[in-house]
Amino acid sequence: MKMDLDLLHSPAVGLAEEEEADMNDWKLPLAFMKKRHLEKIEGSKALAQSWRMKDRMKTVSVALVLCLNVGVDPPDVVKTSPCARLECWIDPLSMSPQKALETIGANLQKQYENWQPRARYKQSLDPTVDEVKKLCTSLRRNAKEERVLFHYNGHGVPRPTVNGEIWVFNKNYTQYIPLSIYDLQTWMGSPSIFVYDCSNAGIIVKSFKQFALQREQELEVAAINPSHPLAQMPLPPSMKNCIQLAACEASELLPMNPDLPADLFTSCLTTPIKIALRWFCMQKSAKLVPGVTLDLIEKIPGRLNDRRTPLGELNWIFTAITDTIAWNVLPRDLFQKLFRQDLLVASLFRNFLLAERIMRSYNCTPVSSPRLPPTYMHAMWQAWDLAVDICLSQLPTIIEEGTAFRHSPFFAEQLTAFQVWLTMGVENRNPPEQLPIVLQVLLSQVHRLRALDLLGRFLDLGPWAVSLALSVGIFPYVLKLLQSSARELRPLLVFIWAKILAVDSSCQADLVKDNGHKYFLSVLADNYMPAEHRTMAVFILAVIVNSYNTGQEACLQGNLIANCLEQLSDPHPLLRQWVAICLGRIWQNFDPARWCGVRDSAHEKLYTLLSDPIPEVRCAAVFALGTFVGNSAERTDHSTTIDHNVAMMLAQLINDGSPVVRKELVVALSHLVVQYESNFCTVALQFIEEEKNYTVPSPANTTGFRVNLRRSSKELKVELHFSAQSEPGNLTPVRDSPAIPRLRSVNSYTNIRAATTARNLNKSLQNLNLNEEGGPAAFSPGNLSTSSSASSTLGSPDNDEYILSFETIDKMRRVSSYSSLNSLIGVSFNSVYTQIWRVLLHLAADPFPEVSDLAMKVLNSIAYKATMNARPQRILDSGSLTQSAPASPTSKGTHIHQAGGSPPMPSTSSSSLTNDVPKPPPREPQAARPPYTPTLGGQAPHSHQFPRTRKMFDKGPEQAAEDGDDPGGHRNYISAALQTGLCDWSAKYFAQPVMKIPEEHDLESQVRMERQWRFLRNARVRRQSRSITQRGVSRLDDQIFINRNPGVPSVVKFHPFNTCIAVADKDSICFWDWEKGERLDYFYNGNPRYTRITAMEYLNGHDCSLLLTATDDGALRIWKNFADQKNPEMVTAWQGLSDMLPTTRGLARRVSIYLDRSKQGGAGMVVDWEQETGLLMTSGDVRVIRIWDTDREMKVQDIPTGADSCVTSLSCDSQRSLIAAGLGDGSVRVFDRRMGPNESRVMTYREHGAWVVKAHLQKETDGHIISVSVNGDVRFFEPRMPDSVNVLQTVKGLTALDIHPQANLFACGSMNQFIAVYNANGDVISNIKYYDGFMGQRIGAISCLAFHPHWPHLAVGSNDYYMSIYSAEKRLR
Repeated sequence: MKMDLDLLHSPAVGLAEEEEADMNDWKLPLAFMKKRHLEKIEGSKALAQSWRMKDRMKTVSVALVLCLNVGVDPPDVVKTSPCARLECWIDPLSMSPQKALETIGANLQKQYENWQPRARYKQSLDPTVDEVKKLCTSLRRNAKEERVLFHYNGHGVPRPTVNGEIWVFNKNYTQYIPLSIYDLQTWMGSPSIFVYDCSNAGIIVKSFKQFALQREQELEVAAINPSHPLAQMPLPPSMKNCIQLAACEASELLPMNPDLPADLFTSCLTTPIKIALRWFCMQKSAKLVPGVTLDLIEKIPGRLNDRRTPLGELNWIFTAITDTIAWNVLPRDLFQKLFRQDLLVASLFRNFLLAERIMRSYNCTPVSSPRLPPTYMHAMWQAWDLAVDICLSQLPTIIEEGTAFRHSPFFAEQLTAFQVWLTMGVENRNPPEQLPIVLQVLLSQVHRLRALDLLGRFLDLGPWAVSLALSVGIFPYVLKLLQSSARELRPLLVFIWAKILAVDSSCQADLVKDNGHKYFLSVLADNYMPAEHRTMAVFILAVIVNSYNTGQEACLQGNLIANCLEQLSDPHPLLRQWVAICLGRIWQNFDPARWCGVRDSAHEKLYTLLSDPIPEVRCAAVFALGTFVGNSAERTDHSTTIDHNVAMMLAQLINDGSPVVRKELVVALSHLVVQYESNFCTVALQFIEEEKNYTVPSPANTTGFRVNLRRSSKELKVELHFSAQSEPGNLTPVRDSPAIPRLRSVNSYTNIRAATTARNLNKSLQNLNLNEEGGPAAFSPGNLSTSSSASSTLGSPDNDEYILSFETIDKMRRVSSYSSLNSLIGVSFNSVYTQIWRVLLHLAADPFPEVSDLAMKVLNSIAYKATMNARPQRILDSGSLTQSAPASPTSKGTHIHQAGGSPPMPSTSSSSLTNDVPKPPPREPQAARPPYTPTLGGQAPHSHQFPRTRKMFDKGPEQAAEDGDDPGGHRNYISAALQTGLCDWSAKYFAQPVMKIPEEHDLESQVRMERQWRFLRNARVRRQSRSITQRGVSRLDDQIFINRNPGVPSVVKFHPFNTCIAVADKDSICFWDWEKGERLDYFYNGNPRYTRITAMEYLNGHDCSLLLTATDDGALRIWKNFADQKNPEMVTAWQGLSDMLPTTRGLARRVSIYLDRSKQGGAGMVVDWEQETGLLMTSGDVRVIRIWDTDREMKVQDIPTGADSCVTSLSCDSQRSLIAAGLGDGSVRVFDRRMGPNESRVMTYREHGAWVVKAHLQKETDGHIISVSVNGDVRFFEPRMPDSVNVLQTVKGLTALDIHPQANLFACGSMNQFIAVYNANGDVISNIKYYDGFMGQRIGAISCLAFHPHWPHLAVGSNDYYMSIYSAEKRLR
């Protein structure tokens, strides 16, 4: 729009614009924008969970090898004086050498026992080589596959050699004897851990790795060459799983500072708190803590493992800090291996981090293998120093005066830091450092509540957060907490467990093993718990019983079914949904639960949910009833009766407004079909036979007559309809248009259908037929089974592999219920199986492709079984199989009749047609066939219709006999193939953030900004167009757009706010930008070929627009992503009017304008949309006005019209709850939808003598009804008055009319090829007969026209394919 610049910049206008946008658009509800419409219904991709330790280990044996030789210093170390003396905190010189050695050995063992009390300890004091060998081999023998620790103290022997040897003694201690690391490896085996406390210890680590590599090479050689001498020797053990800790680098000596123990490294590893405190006191900073001496440190009260005492608390803080440093610095897998696999290894490595910090301060670098990144400078050490500082500063008063110990604020502060990370951080950032500390805090009752709350908030960030928390090791802690009876923890634990199970459902086994399910059963049964928490509890239980027999048994005993049934009527929809899913899962393939459900009449209680206002809840109820009948246990009469009842209840959902529900319905019915397979095979055979014998002419048949078998009010009516064979839509494009425009293939979620190819192929086949058979007369779409519409959208991607093509099924559906089915042998007319078969036939023609695909699978599976069982002999003759018509990508189940008998044309892009590998080309030309009769395969038995390249069924026709004998294999095929992913998709809710503000409510988000921009644009369009219409429009004939549409326009619709216009032809929609004059999109609507689009509406036009199309078979489809660069996608589709049989409109309608329209049907489907309430009014060739609530996706009202003719026009006003309907018999009826169905008709006007083209209800509070009939009389009615208040006469032979809602204009299109535009007084302001331009061609017969809701623009479509738009004078647009 070109805007007035000064207007735009005036502040007052800007303000008004803001307010106006706020007033109108923000309040309007949006339709079809829920999660189920915006995303694919499937579970999230499972993240590979690496947190479970596949190989948990224990260190079961420990060898303590001390080479001290007390009193004799080794020759290669010159000791200082004074020197570090203490070994295991004992001065060896304070007692006799032998006693000192034994005491040190005993002490070292005690120090290790603090960390691993259950291991077997063996000391070897000043040993010989043989003693070491004996010790190591016996420990490995006893340990089997578990880990062994080898601790070596070499303070009394020379340093390790470069050749990879350490030193021990000879028998009488006169010599040092070298011991090769290679031998040590052999004796110790793997997995092992080695601790070396001696100078130059790094040398040992290097040699160890070299020897390990040498072993690997020897193993490889032996594996490749068995005759090699190495291969004869016993295989050396692999050293991959060995861990080493060494006190210093290869070139470093141990510190000799007399204030430190001689075995500083061992002290750090085994008595970390003691050495850490001593070291703290030796630092200069310790002077800041007055009165603390080394002696005082010895007196710190408490025990290491009692967290309430000073010593225990320090130990706890130390554990938390070292764990945190490791988790933040190490790669995840290394952290798991060293800090979570083995308790002793984890303790040693935590203490190793301290050793690195302390020993580096004495120029010593401890070494480990696997190597760790340096951690001695990590910021968390400062938190440790502070904690020690706070603790030590209290010591003097505690010891001298006995004051109480004040606990450290460390954990509270760390939780605050975690909270800050949670509240202040951005989306993409490093994980919080404090996570391992939160884990430690769960152990403390003081902080537990807060820690659980923060942990829950962290897990809520998404699956990545859950995986992180599990990898830290949260699982055993939260599992143990389920034994707590504290009520205040319940909501938090339930939330945390819901998050964990949503990401990793394998925890179900752990829960049942530890009786954790009982916790959640008690939460669910507790009515004082808020609904949200009960929902999470029932979700957790639903995961526990999901395909897990032990879980099902445990929960059945815990009275889960009765608990769930009590909550079915809870006002919280998510709870109702999950209760139903949980019930469906507990009795899935678990008969005891089913019988328990029967005793509690669970199925009857679930029936109420089938009419729940929330589609997901209806869906869950269908799922639960489906698994209820889908049990494979033995059947009794009682259970069969129940199954039949359930089936008939489910059948009522056949026309549910939500495709999610209907998909679940197909799956539920497929369980029943599998259960009663033989009965369904009988029905299928009967239907197939029936369909063969009963050739109903195809809807667009050459005879020009159409049989409409409609069962209404219990008797069969046969109506003959004049058929528009010469409807130009079928043939003209082939002859006239130079190139048929390619349609965009439409992505209807599951697969991109190649509507394009099918359609073009269809057109080229039409061409072919015309040429061969001489002129259009012989051609009828009825002869063409390759219906682009049917097979490419309503079939399945593998449609060529079906026995029953879509055509056959569709015909069965339209014929079966009305024909002589009641005379079927062996199946009573109204048997449950017959009715369910009908329901499936109906669902196979569902407008939503995913629903019809599923139903086609079920029907074909049974048809296959039935035909296999009926004629096993014929099928085994594989020769006849090959002779039967070859599969061609174009043939979609039935074959094309072509004159001259040439083989079906292989399609150029067969793969795009079927989303599959291209099929092999036809093997030999097929024989000329008799004229097409729509049976299964002409004269051949149905099973011969099977092509060889079939992926649909698990066994091919060749093995048909076994297949017949063994129904088991096939049974699995149907149930395994059919799943809707509903439960997994619903579970995604718990994996995604629940507490985060949704994006649309976040004022800074892009979604919100875009919406604001759209609302401002809307306000601008409203304001500018109003200023034009208020000035009055004096003429309307300036042609601002003209273009040739790909098909004859049948409905046009302006977008209310942008410059896009939608033009529908029979089965496709074209989008044009009328300002730029270019085509934006053209795609196929997916309606069957005998139907056509008769109405369109923009939903959410003020915001994220969707396009609704209505076809004359009563189907409604809703599209998104049109007219932009993306592929159009079907959001949803449903049968808006069920009992409507499509009627032929074509030219017949225009020709018969002067005939009595009321007897002839043909209004198609008419709709009116109310954005304010989300209600959709639908009617047409039916006797009711049906109102759909799009929020609930269900029918809310059927208002009987009380007339015998069709409804031709609908207009509603939400303010007054009024609906005005124009009818084919000339009457205009007004309904008040607040009244009961029989009182709702408040007024009937019978002033028109003929078909009402349009009835329009003005939206103002005292708005009139304006109605126009084909005779051109325009009448104005005041809803309270019985007669018209004004009458104007316009042109005769009216074919289309529209009324401008703002400008008081109305435009009439005539079959006599002109358009007249009138103002409210009935004066003609414009008369348009010719197109602009230098040819000045005459306008074709007008097929449709529509005003823009705001601008004074009029769009006109005519039978010559042209689509033009007229406006008031140029300067006004």
